[in-house]
Amino acid sequence: MTSFGRWSVRENHWGAPRILSELQKLGFAVSETSVSRYVRRFREHNPDPDVLRPWVAFLRNHKDAIAGMDLFTVPTAALNVLYGFFVIHHNRRRILHFNATYHPTAQWVMQQLGEAFPFDSAPRHLIFDRDSIFCSAVVEFVEVLGAKPRRTAYWSSWQNPLAERWIGSLRRELLDHVVVLGQQHLLRLVNSYIRYHHEDRCHLVSYG
Repeated sequence: MTSFGRWSVRENHWGAPRILSELQKLGFAVSETSVSRYVRRFREHNPDPDVLRPWVAFLRNHKDAIAGMDLFTVPTAALNVLYGFFVIHHNRRRILHFNATYHPTAQWVMQQLGEAFPFDSAPRHLIFDRDSIFCSAVVEFVEVLGAKPRRTAYWSSWQNPLAERWIGSLRRELLDHVVVLGQQHLLRLVNSYIRYHHEDRCHLVSYG
């Protein structure tokens, strides 16, 4: 995106249609899809300071009572798509639960959360994004478990940093180097990586 576009997003909070219109007036030939993509990337990597500061303070001050959850996709050798689901605790960066399925549903997510937090062991806060699968039923179930749902803003993956970083590390260190044959194969691979993550991998403790 041009410096004009970045300034428009940061200073004027313009959306893609407005920026597209102004760029076209300046003679740039660009589609709204491209502008939207760059606006989203810019907002993900350059959060509003008024939002960033209190959220980072929340993460730092309450790390002992925060967990994050997320889904990620894994293509298989048979050209199917598996969905991995995990919960990570912020205090010691432990993976509290992992599972995978070809057909994730809200009911399946709630079952995973029940397994992750048995016997009133849920943290005070649970961070997750606005994926449609994390619907109102999931939000209510999180509250029943005794945790406070903390939904991230749109295009704000930085608000769930440990979950996003773990997905990135998992891809770079494992999934980018293997061909997953199926569900059981993925479970074996990731559970082995989780043991490595807990016992051997060094962790840089920082937020923001």
